Amino acid sequence: MPDEKLSASRLRIEILSGLTVALALVPEAVAFAFVAGVHPLVGLYAAFMVGLITAVFGGRPGMISGATGALAVVMVALVAQHGVEYLFATVVLMGIIQIVAGALKWGKFIRLVPHPVMLGFVNGLAIVIFLAQMSQFKVPGSMVSGGHGMSGGEWLSGAPLLTMLVLVGATMAIIWVMPRLTRVIPAPLAGIGIVAAVVIGFGIDVPRVGDLASIQGGLPTFHIPSVDLNIETLKIILPYAVILAAIGLIESLLTLNLVSDITGKRGGASQECMAQGAANVVTGFFGGMGGCAMIGQSMINVKSGGRTRVAGIAAALFLLLFIVLASPVIEVIPLAALVGVMFMVVIGTFAWNSFTILRRVPLTDAFVTILVTIVTVMADLATAVVVGVIVSALAYAWSNARRIHADIYDAKDGTKVYRVQGPLFFGSSEGFTELFDIENDPDVVVVDFADSRVVDQSALQAIEAVASKYENAGKKLQLRHLSRDCHELLIKAGHLIVDSDDDPDYTLAVNYSVRTGVFGGGH
Repeated sequence: MPDEKLSASRLRIEILSGLTVALALVPEAVAFAFVAGVHPLVGLYAAFMVGLITAVFGGRPGMISGATGALAVVMVALVAQHGVEYLFATVVLMGIIQIVAGALKWGKFIRLVPHPVMLGFVNGLAIVIFLAQMSQFKVPGSMVSGGHGMSGGEWLSGAPLLTMLVLVGATMAIIWVMPRLTRVIPAPLAGIGIVAAVVIGFGIDVPRVGDLASIQGGLPTFHIPSVDLNIETLKIILPYAVILAAIGLIESLLTLNLVSDITGKRGGASQECMAQGAANVVTGFFGGMGGCAMIGQSMINVKSGGRTRVAGIAAALFLLLFIVLASPVIEVIPLAALVGVMFMVVIGTFAWNSFTILRRVPLTDAFVTILVTIVTVMADLATAVVVGVIVSALAYAWSNARRIHADIYDAKDGTKVYRVQGPLFFGSSEGFTELFDIENDPDVVVVDFADSRVVDQSALQAIEAVASKYENAGKKLQLRHLSRDCHELLIKAGHLIVDSDDDPDYTLAVNYSVRTGVFGGGH
């Protein structure tokens, strides 16, 4: 679906939304740079370049990308052991892997993520965003201790803590009230502006953006990573690049789906993979730490009215402007205002109706939702999604495995008919073989597959095993309503198969010849 037409009113909304996002990007990029153990500008440059390139070429207008915590926690070990130059090389390789994934259209596999996993992903990410703001409630000098993280340090207490909480609450109240008064200015931007004006005007002593680190810098410059181009370097960076590429794509594609649901417009998954890859390749050559889609900032953009590529482009350009020219202004913005914005993002992101849904859905779905939420908080998003998909797949397989049964009756000609019900695959193959009473069955037995679906090689092996048992017992087995490809696969027992005009014509993924025991490609 094409982007909305850029009227003067729409352009104003997009630019103001981009400004709001850029303001929220600054502390996030700085914080994630500290987590990764690199200079704050490495995170800010990544937020600018990844954000700009994906805004222009990405698969979903309205999405915001930049340096993220999910990637930063993987990078920290690489930087600590081998240095920042290896990080830049890894980001380049990460981008190449993502481009290949996009070219091969692997982004379509995000469709395999079931809704309970998406629900757990959203809730877990809302909790992660909330917990990430807790570091802003620490004494400024301790937040950057050592330059390698923000987990240590002393918490604010007494009057400073009370002041911080009041300003956070005031920002949230403004964001809640503003849309009811006017939509000329995005509510998050109004909240930041009003609270910042009060703090600066009255000289209130609270943590500012500049207390995290100075964001002043120049334009990013082209830089080839200073690493040896040999197999040893590849052995070091390849595992990190694969993990980062996977995490980046999973988080980006899930965010794409979420933004698409909110805006009612479909996104291009493979296009997003290509854009993320290109962005990371460029970022690696310009001294950035790489990145992916950011659900928090994407929600800010969407809630502020951003719907086109202009908002993402504006956010990236505003961020560069902050770095090059406006750092003194940005550094005096109180962190409380930005925390208030992110808290409102948390409230808007968390699926509060999930508490009701969990009581109504099957127990397995409820378990998957809770599991993904917990793993997202305790580990990372990619691990949580993979775990959720695996558990959902196993639950689905188990459910279908229990569906296999047969309607058994005696035909007029004296044969016994087993009319198989349910899919026959690896999970139900054992149950299939247990259906038959070979010792007490008559000399001629018919197995009717009209209401079944033969899925994989394990199913074919189960059919072969049953046929062999009847043959060894001196009895004749006929397979009826089996698909045409199964006729070929069970050629050894061809005399047992009864052709029928209404035989199904579906195709198996794997061919297996009972005669030769050789596997072949699917049709």
